[in-house]
Amino acid sequence: MKLTLAYAIFALIATATNIAAQDLTLRVYDGAYALGLSLIVGTGVGLLVKYVLDKRYIFQFRAKNAVHDGRIFVLYSTMGLATTLIFWGFELGFHVLFQTDAMRYLGGIIGLSIGYLAKYHLDKRYVFRTEAPT
Repeated sequence: MKLTLAYAIFALIATATNIAAQDLTLRVYDGAYALGLSLIVGTGVGLLVKYVLDKRYIFQFRAKNAVHDGRIFVLYSTMGLATTLIFWGFELGFHVLFQTDAMRYLGGIIGLSIGYLAKYHLDKRYVFRTEAPT
């Protein structure tokens, strides 16, 4: 139960940083590609925050060195591709349906919630797995 609560809190933190980064991006740039750029920036910021929190506090993972940490980050990011599509699908779907920033962000929050639930299981099984002793 403690792990579930911690994961939920970290997911909320990552979601808040994602949405805040999107909002900031849209305030700074309002050109033709503003929405796409904001999704990319928000996703990147949220990914970094969530990786650091998950690695340290959820999975208590310690990389052997910087190269190992880099490989784990690439694997973590790769596992997030499908969940990112869920997130983007909900956010963009709400954007098309409701045409307001608030509803677009609500779609993003829903998509991130679904994605983070799936991502936990992917990360536990494929990214931060503990090897059996040899």
